[in-house]
Amino acid sequence: MAGMTLEQLKIFLAVAQQLHFTRAAEELYITQPAVSAAIHNLEQEYGVKLFHRIGRHIEIAEAGKLLQVEARKILDQVSLTERGLRELNNLQRGELKLGSSLTIGNYWLPSKISEFKSRYPGIQIDCSLANTEEICVGTATGQFDLGLVEGDVKPALQNTLEYEIVGRDRLQIVVGQKHPWFEWGEIDLSQLTQTLWVMREPGSGTQQRFEEALQNWGINLSELNVILVFNSGEMTKAAIEDGVGAIGISELMVKKEIQLGTLRAIRVIDNREGNGAMPRLGYAYAEIVRPFFKLKHRQRFQTALSKVFEQMLISSMLNK
Repeated sequence: MAGMTLEQLKIFLAVAQQLHFTRAAEELYITQPAVSAAIHNLEQEYGVKLFHRIGRHIEIAEAGKLLQVEARKILDQVSLTERGLRELNNLQRGELKLGSSLTIGNYWLPSKISEFKSRYPGIQIDCSLANTEEICVGTATGQFDLGLVEGDVKPALQNTLEYEIVGRDRLQIVVGQKHPWFEWGEIDLSQLTQTLWVMREPGSGTQQRFEEALQNWGINLSELNVILVFNSGEMTKAAIEDGVGAIGISELMVKKEIQLGTLRAIRVIDNREGNGAMPRLGYAYAEIVRPFFKLKHRQRFQTALSKVFEQMLISSMLNK
């Protein structure tokens, strides 16, 4: 028996994904007959049907479903092994795959990557940006070596992912020049329900933390008049610069605009009973401080590069 090859497994997975021989061939930059031959050889070798041919269409068979699961595991392990071998050169070359939520990736992480690249210039860093929920799923499925998020890990993934605080940030209530709060500079908690709001999408770490803060302040999200929902902080920021709404946003994202005076951060006075500190008239300012989490899979193989980058993040946190 000749046995199956890695190339056959790659071709099989492409066909299983596309459910089409020609599209699989185009994806792999090989000919359609080569794809057909690879699938035929696998079926002949093991005496099974991987796909059912139904007219011009194909459906994955029971044996194909089994092979699809195992083939992914095999190719993932081969990829990790190859990367591990490449790293046996004192980190002179290799690849690090990071996944980051948008705020961290755009404003906090670049300096960390620059520091790492200055130490290890031969290392290629591939960083993908998405919202917190997508980065958690990507880290759990092995798409990223490490994930960096500012939101919570859902309970369903907490047994899969290990997470640790590597930084912190503050959310601020921010308005543009046309908003009446711009002149005031501070408001009472009760006034949060008296304006229009621009929000981030569900699944965003920023949105998670803002909703948690509202809950802690005794305010339900449904009490706010939300007029727009965007999937990026930049879009929410742009929406209020010339508008009359308010946003809850990372201080990292609005630092420049606040310095220029086009936006203003509004302090929120917690005037509830028993609130603690008393900066003005016996009231405390309500703040939203959020952690930045580093994520990694609890059981997947961790490359040397991943360990070094992880240690740099932890050291940076401890030295502050």
